[in-house]
Amino acid sequence: MSATDSLVRPPAVAGMFYPSNPKELDATVQYYLAEAANKFPEQPSHAPKAIIAPHAGYVYSGLTASSVYNQLWPVKDKIKRVVMMGPCHRVAVRGLALPSTQSFATPLGEVALDMDAIARIVNLPQVSIFDDTHKQDHALEVHLPFLQKVLSAFKIVPIIVGQASPDEVAQVLKTLWGGEETLILVSSDLSHYKTYDDARKIDDQTRLAIEQLDPLALGDDQACGRHSIKGLMVLAREKGMTVQTTDIRNSGDTAGAKDRVVGYGAWAFYDDAPSVNEGEDDFGAATQALLDQYGEALLNVGARAILNTLKNQGPLRIDLSSFPKELRTNGACFVTLNKDGKLRGCIGSIQAHRPLVSDVAENSCKAAFQDTRFPKLTSDELDQSDITMHISVLSPQVPMTFTDEADLVSQIRPNVDGLILQAKGKRGVFLPAVWETLPEPQQFITHLKRKAGLPLDYWSDTLQVWRYVTKSVHSEDFAEHLNLWRPN
Repeated sequence: MSATDSLVRPPAVAGMFYPSNPKELDATVQYYLAEAANKFPEQPSHAPKAIIAPHAGYVYSGLTASSVYNQLWPVKDKIKRVVMMGPCHRVAVRGLALPSTQSFATPLGEVALDMDAIARIVNLPQVSIFDDTHKQDHALEVHLPFLQKVLSAFKIVPIIVGQASPDEVAQVLKTLWGGEETLILVSSDLSHYKTYDDARKIDDQTRLAIEQLDPLALGDDQACGRHSIKGLMVLAREKGMTVQTTDIRNSGDTAGAKDRVVGYGAWAFYDDAPSVNEGEDDFGAATQALLDQYGEALLNVGARAILNTLKNQGPLRIDLSSFPKELRTNGACFVTLNKDGKLRGCIGSIQAHRPLVSDVAENSCKAAFQDTRFPKLTSDELDQSDITMHISVLSPQVPMTFTDEADLVSQIRPNVDGLILQAKGKRGVFLPAVWETLPEPQQFITHLKRKAGLPLDYWSDTLQVWRYVTKSVHSEDFAEHLNLWRPN
């Protein structure tokens, strides 16, 4: 091998994962992009800052990958750097590994590495140069032909991610984040070699974890690129990003049998965080108007969902077409049940990831039957006790910036703010309603740390806090809502 050859990483899976003939490869990529454009015609108003896409053979995952790659067309001339992160399949590595080559080749041509960007991270303790883990791995390579067709002129920072903490990954991403010239690409498949039905359940849990930017909810068997995904989620939460699932399916839906399938999903992350007060008044007015008009309908949905479970009829099947557009829009809510004036269950969503009416149905059942602080709600309790329901609809979260705990406490707005606190892989959430029992800001923060499982005096510069506001509707007589669905 010549010195020049050693500077180019040749394709390792051309002819296996995708065609090795340039014309056939070009036509194949164009085919999947066109198919995805027909199947997923709705596009957002702006392009994503980061994406997650699968790395299987194109016949299995090409459509899913294309669902998110099509969102890059509007910025094809603006993106000049793609930071690529994928898991290692061949040679294990601790931390994050770069290659020593200067370009990656595919049948469509060579893509140069961004040496200036690499110089900014190569001396980080979790980053190393390790060619062996790159040589035969497909996790990054399979994305290059899509990038070559969708983008104009770009360079790459190819990183194989082995055993690395979310913070280690997030530090690298933060260093290279840049502006609109930089795209973050995380390569990952989902569940591996499950039955079709089991895979769909597991992959749906992964979808929820990603949509809610919840790294704590992403288990070891849910995604092979989980280390990169978790790091991206940490930074996305810090930046107040929003996430959209563009497609999710498995090999049983595309080109494989259904007894042992592999899951695939694609997500787009949008860097459109609001400022502290931006949109808050609009949210409050719009949400209050929604609850004034449809609050009773949401309480009815919550009651019906609980009764369905008590009658062993399974989860309530929501016919979205029967609800107004406002309730079909994605929304996040908490549902609180009280019994004789005391808490009986409270569970909710901290990110909007499904239609509000579906979120109400799901969280009503979870508050009644899955809050581990209480036994499952029974039919006798509904008949013999004063049960009430409280639905709180959450605004988008806004990350808070502060220098120390005193600064944090000084910024909190009593009786207005709900807070999410996260540190050391633990999280606590308080609704604004908690101000009724903890009226002092310092109390509020101290008890929130306790709820997160942290010491009361815990402090770290890595502590993260987000604020949000809520609008609520409350059942004056929950029995009336229940009776609507009970047999006469």
